[in-house]
Amino acid sequence: MALRIALTHALRRTKTASNVAVRAFASTADIPKPASVINVPQRILMGPGPSNSHPRALAAQSLPMLGHMHPPFLKIMDEISDYLRYLFQTDSKYTCAISGSGHMAMEACIANLLEPGEKILVGENGIWGTRVADMSDRFGLEVVCLKKPAGETYTLAELEAAIKEHKPKALFLCAGESSAGTMQQIEGVGAITKANDCFFIVDTVCTLGGVPFKADEWDVDMVYSGGQKALSAPPGASPLMMNERAMQKIKNRKTKCRTYNADLLLIGDYWGWFGSRSYHHTGPVSNFYGLREALAVTCEEGLEPLWARHHAMYELLWAGLGEAGLEPFVKDPKSRLPCVNTITVPQGVDGPALSNFAMQKYNLEIAGGLGPTAGKVWRVGVMGYNARPMNVNLVVTAFKEGLAVQGYKK
Repeated sequence: MALRIALTHALRRTKTASNVAVRAFASTADIPKPASVINVPQRILMGPGPSNSHPRALAAQSLPMLGHMHPPFLKIMDEISDYLRYLFQTDSKYTCAISGSGHMAMEACIANLLEPGEKILVGENGIWGTRVADMSDRFGLEVVCLKKPAGETYTLAELEAAIKEHKPKALFLCAGESSAGTMQQIEGVGAITKANDCFFIVDTVCTLGGVPFKADEWDVDMVYSGGQKALSAPPGASPLMMNERAMQKIKNRKTKCRTYNADLLLIGDYWGWFGSRSYHHTGPVSNFYGLREALAVTCEEGLEPLWARHHAMYELLWAGLGEAGLEPFVKDPKSRLPCVNTITVPQGVDGPALSNFAMQKYNLEIAGGLGPTAGKVWRVGVMGYNARPMNVNLVVTAFKEGLAVQGYKK
């Protein structure tokens, strides 16, 4: 026992090459210290997400707990559904917030709409297309990947040609590929899929609320998003919408949905889609409070002003970055994502060191690349509550000062 205790304490003192402490697990010999109040530092989250939540959303999470089937809580769920109809620009009654991150909403779309053996065409120009391809394979789908290098998007002609060639049951596109900083044109795609008996699934995790999106007008069959980005909510609940065409496909499945947790027929009955309310799972009560308040704030602003604010902050960011001699990773201006910007790391500049400088001096998050852009770019999020001049100007200041420390000159 003495040796075990000595080894445990030695591990706690050990550091890895990257200066990250090795995790040590308490044993039965350890006496827990008296509990203290949790200590959370104040940070300005200008990375790809989560972004800082609106104060009203944070305050709402401290409100009294309700039962997950209590009428007052079901009313809050109804209000969330109504707000989402406006944000998705849909008349469909099939809107809800999935209890979980964007990955859970992604899984709900794939697992419910498609059955084993059916074919899905996946636009893969970043990590989210790669994740959908992996997830689709796990659910027994035939996966065809339409690959493009990170930083590029698809034309309508390319998508139409691929659909006619492969004849998929569904097409997946990521509206905002946050790993690469690209914004995919969604308008016009739904008409192509609909004409070819193909369903259209869209990821709007980092774009809903930040750029225009019109589900009904653009013939989008299923779409999911995240609360923690342009919607100014805490992470943990993910907006989802489907149209009647998608619902009929799900209701007429020949096989049972392979996931109970994300079965949209069961979840939909919890959300009152079918005229009743039945227990499926315990909804994240406090998180839904926060989401409801964030959606209320977002909808009060109005879609047109909301989109305009995000675009103005995107332009402000690049005006400052341009002065510093920095360039966008995405070459085509029409394909640049205003919500998550990818900035090319200049030759000779230490990208992680600049990010660390911003964090140490300003408690400001500037993220590095992800997946295919790792080591090549910085990523700056301009989303929701954070899309304000004060925050954007601070990001520009941190870049200018961090580059100066490294001796970089444009």
